[in-house]
Amino acid sequence: MLEDLRDKPSLRHNDILKLNFIRSPGAYFYRRHYRAGLRSHIMEVLKREDWEQEEKGVIRDRLMWFPRARPLKMLRLFRTRFRNLDEAEEELRRVKVILSYLGPNHLAPSEEFLVSYQVLGQTELLLCGLQEYVDGEILDPWTHFDNDYLAFLFSRIAPENKKNNVMETDQWIRTVRKKAEHFIEKIKEMILETNHIPDLAGIGNLLLTRSGDIKLVDINNISSVSFGNTIQLDDRGYPVCDKSMEALSRLEQEFLGRPVESESNIYGIFLDPQRMKEVNAIQDAFHQAMTS
Repeated sequence: MLEDLRDKPSLRHNDILKLNFIRSPGAYFYRRHYRAGLRSHIMEVLKREDWEQEEKGVIRDRLMWFPRARPLKMLRLFRTRFRNLDEAEEELRRVKVILSYLGPNHLAPSEEFLVSYQVLGQTELLLCGLQEYVDGEILDPWTHFDNDYLAFLFSRIAPENKKNNVMETDQWIRTVRKKAEHFIEKIKEMILETNHIPDLAGIGNLLLTRSGDIKLVDINNISSVSFGNTIQLDDRGYPVCDKSMEALSRLEQEFLGRPVESESNIYGIFLDPQRMKEVNAIQDAFHQAMTS
């Protein structure tokens, strides 16, 4: 390998085929997913015949269709460079923690594996994952989840024969709120018992499925939680712990109608107005640095 793919802003199918642990040409086609970003490359794993139908089209009822290929799995290639096996295993351990608390109902399961990555004449550890593909609507924690908005999401995600059914819509909204309560309680349980929280703040990190489940799909950034005065930053300089706690508090307010301002609850120091002002300033500086 003449270049390190971890440094590239994005990858294409041919880049994946150059990896020493991927069989070429193989039975699959790899397409960049929109969530690929700072921490990992994320590629859709497609059946080659499905991709070819999307590209070339298929005739149905004397009409030409270009059906979108549905991923079988999501291939994640972490950008993180590990100095040794212990660091890589610690990353794997944190992923296992959130899986044990959230389970398959609230997290897109991923089969994590370490490979020997041959690059620039050296062999390095590379963390990868084959993750379940989740078909759902983005759940943006920074919006409002009143019944009208949830009904709108249902109209986008429901089967055609149920989209305009008021009873089906109302039942789905009740199901979503009940499952949201379970999701929130499991996250809070994980925080209190392990002092860890996943990245809930990023748009696209949470998806809402047709069955009403909230699923975490971004498992690349798991932060330790400290209830001290110091604002923790991740290795990219982002205040992921504080923003994730704020996002969790918003989900609790919006889905369950619970007040979260009390200093006696789990959010406590994280919702202090002065601290939130400082966190937002750090976030703005982070985004400015990324765009520049």
